[in-house]
Amino acid sequence: MKIIQPASAVFKVALLFCTLTCGFQGSFGQLPVQPILGHRNVEILKKDNLEFKDLNKNKRLDKYEDWRLPVEIRIKDLISQMSLEEKIGFMVISTTRMAGDFSFQANGPKPEITSGFNEEDLVQTMNMFTHKPLPNPTLTAAGTTKAVLTYHLRHFILRANTDAKTMAEWSNNLQALSESSRLGIPSIVASNPRNHVTMDNSIGLSVGATVFSKWPGELGLAAMNDLKLTREFAEIAAQEWSAVGLRKGYMYMADLATEPRWMRIEGTFGENADLVSGMIREIVLGFQGNKLGTHSVALTTKHFPGGGPQVEGQDPHFEWGQDQHYPGGMFDYHLKPFKAAIDAGTSAIMPYYAKPIKTKFEEVGFSYNEGIIKDLLRKKLGFKGIINSDTGPIDMMPWGVQNLSILQRYQKAIMSGVDIFSGSANPALLIETVKTGLVSEKRIDESVEKLLKEKFELGLFENPYVDPEAALKLVGNPEFQKMGDLALRKSIVLLRNESKTLPLSKKVKVYFETYYDNGKTKNPISVVKPEPNKWNLDFVSTPEEADVVLVWLIPNAGSLFGSTGTPILLNLSKNKVDVAHINQLTSSKPTILAINFSSPWVIDEIDKGNLKTVLATFGTTKDALLDVVSGNFNPSGKMPITTPVSNQAVLDNQSDVPGFMKPKGYGLFKFGEGLSY
Repeated sequence: MKIIQPASAVFKVALLFCTLTCGFQGSFGQLPVQPILGHRNVEILKKDNLEFKDLNKNKRLDKYEDWRLPVEIRIKDLISQMSLEEKIGFMVISTTRMAGDFSFQANGPKPEITSGFNEEDLVQTMNMFTHKPLPNPTLTAAGTTKAVLTYHLRHFILRANTDAKTMAEWSNNLQALSESSRLGIPSIVASNPRNHVTMDNSIGLSVGATVFSKWPGELGLAAMNDLKLTREFAEIAAQEWSAVGLRKGYMYMADLATEPRWMRIEGTFGENADLVSGMIREIVLGFQGNKLGTHSVALTTKHFPGGGPQVEGQDPHFEWGQDQHYPGGMFDYHLKPFKAAIDAGTSAIMPYYAKPIKTKFEEVGFSYNEGIIKDLLRKKLGFKGIINSDTGPIDMMPWGVQNLSILQRYQKAIMSGVDIFSGSANPALLIETVKTGLVSEKRIDESVEKLLKEKFELGLFENPYVDPEAALKLVGNPEFQKMGDLALRKSIVLLRNESKTLPLSKKVKVYFETYYDNGKTKNPISVVKPEPNKWNLDFVSTPEEADVVLVWLIPNAGSLFGSTGTPILLNLSKNKVDVAHINQLTSSKPTILAINFSSPWVIDEIDKGNLKTVLATFGTTKDALLDVVSGNFNPSGKMPITTPVSNQAVLDNQSDVPGFMKPKGYGLFKFGEGLSY
């Protein structure tokens, strides 16, 4: 980093003060501090002993290239140079892939990268997606070249799951390609969560097991009941993401888990708006910092105004789940976490697909809903950031506006406040919407201003490049994982210990069985005999040999995208659990029953006599569970959700009301419940 030294000692002191307190942006009364410039395909201009990138290759310093100027001036200058096509391309965020990444393809490999995918194919193959780490995808710009240079796209979602060095190299290649364009505008790459132990790794929900540090699922983070550790998680994850060139997160969910049948509860922070608000605040500040800067990961908080209270729990990815309601009158309660996100400075907010029914708002999807976006989110809540549509509301989930043409849908969404559209790689119809006069270019400029502001504040115009070797060393390093391991243990909740079975005595004989039916293996039972054995327990091969049985039950509702519209049932027997086997096993010996609550399962099929020692997990590891049951770690977690006592309780529930507020007798395990030794 270059610092231009003034002659006077007084000015040296002033320079040091400005460097420490004012940041890098030049303004009146502040001495300029040379930022690091990363470049591959542009020349460096020198002026006043300072360096600048000649992004538009005209051999002179334009205002948007001058990092000393306020962001607002730079944006205004750049927009004045952008064509309509370049502006519209900026309003599309498309999935991009690496060659060798076949996780999107139902029928085997295809030879090229594409910058997006066909939405019809997406619907047909959603439930077939897998996310296994790739060995080493070939770096190429095949389909991406067209996206960047022809369609002028600069926003991408990376779903590929590979090693840190490969991601970093791929990101650098994308940025070099973007830099070679007419105006040299950098790209920004987003991702869904990559740091959590999770059950449903479907596209748009999570990437699943990765090389990044491993932490509990989102419900598990909330179960820790530790906001300080939550902030530390977000700060660590942000370092890992930035190291590989991921500078935007399609996350996290501020939705409340108030309807137990909704299949996205696993990705929430629970049912209590105050707890979720605290979690969201720490997550946003951890990833972004107090304001966006060169090391921030910009977040897209979702799904406004809260996707939890779906009718009968059905999800609006599907026509049969398009309605959202508030039978308990709790609409404002669901806004609390979004207010926290806005106060913390979240860069973007994503409306959901659903349409509200029986409210004061128009019965159209939230991306089309002027009352929701413009009046509530913008005016009342004061959000000034980016409105990012969910994937595909224009041609896949146009709930309430099916009678409108594609161009009219774009018009209605833009005039309601949407700034960027997810789900298409080709902006042609959006361009046509403007050229036919349905939307003015002035309105387009308003969205482009917000999108450019994010990029400028992240420092991408100065240096979008990363160090692949440094990324390899940083991502998932032991110090980061040490904190993740603590979180994995803190996320476990001890619900029942009536016979004082826990913690287990040393040398006790333990039969440890995990039960998970993924629909692919013939036997869902796995007997765990860990080596090395660091718990001073005697792990045996059969229940008959054991003094105590430990069974970790992992119900499986299947992928969200496997929904058929049939009633959603939370019984264990309806979620790939052989209840007869579990009852027989837990009746044979003193039993510790651990249940992974990716949903608020109804467990009344298990004999009550077998529920004397119960733990709840929310995405953790076998080692963490054994540390708790052995007494190596004293459980401290608290339930982030309430589990219904029966199917009837589920049917009678009001979907916008959190479990701890529902009538007495609703819950078996209640929000906030949790024991220690």
